[in-house]
Parts: sequence; structure tokens; C-alpha cells
Amino acid sequence: MRDLYRVLQVDPAAEPDVIAAAYRVLARKLHPDRAAREAERMIELNQAYAVLRDPSSRARYDRDRALGIQQPLRVPEPDGVRYSAPTTGRLDFGRYEGWTLRDVAARDPDYLRWLSRHASGARHRTEIAALLRELDPPKARSR
Repeated sequence: MRDLYRVLQVDPAAEPDVIAAAYRVLARKLHPDRAAREAERMIELNQAYAVLRDPSSRARYDRDRALGIQQPLRVPEPDGVRYSAPTTGRLDFGRYEGWTLRDVAARDPDYLRWLSRHASGARHRTEIAALLRELDPPKARSR
């Protein structure tokens, strides 16, 4: 288990803006389109940023880190998010493992858009397309 602050190459006392900037710089450097051999590091980078960008997740991580407790890297489930619409399938992979697609759409629509284009989202393609239509309704044509 790696220290999330080391993954992002920042000091544990770093401000949220510094963490975001470090993530952007490293993501540009490690993105699989630029460095295919760095895909594993990019996954680790995404997971670290997902935990450290959220104040409550970061506080929980800092508390566990101070106690020496090591948790697997995973984005925490959204706190108290419930929807009246029927729930969709749950993801069983990636940084949003265990989340419903609707939860992902509410929290990180860009990831959902990426998932719609990626092979790992193929089995959820229909549900993803429906959620994306809700997020991005078609624009009215002007004549």
C-alpha cells in the first residue's frame, strides 16, 4: 500500500489547490495516451486524487494514516446519496467499484462519459447512454 501523498508527490499538509495542481501535472505526464507503460501508475494516481480531493475522505484517510491503518485504494461510497429513480447496475471495477451508475453520474459525469467510450463500460452501455441523455439533453435545432 502506497502513501497517497507520495503518489501525488505532495506534502501531507498541502492545500487542496496544490493537490489538484499536482494531480493535473502528473495526469498529463502519466496519461496512457502519452505513456502506455504508465497505465498502472495512472490508475493509482486517479485513486489517490479521488480520496484526497474530497475533504471528508481526506480527513478519514489522514486519521487512518496517523494510526497506521492501511486501506485499499478505492473511492469511498457517496455519503447519504439516495435517488427516487430506480437504481442501475453497480460497477464491479475501477475507482468507483460498488457505486451505481447513477451515483457516478451525479458525482463524476466526466468519468461516465469516458466509460461510455471505453471497453470496460461495454456491458453497461445502455444504462450509461440513458444517464448521459439525462445529463446532456439534445440541443434544440435552430433554423
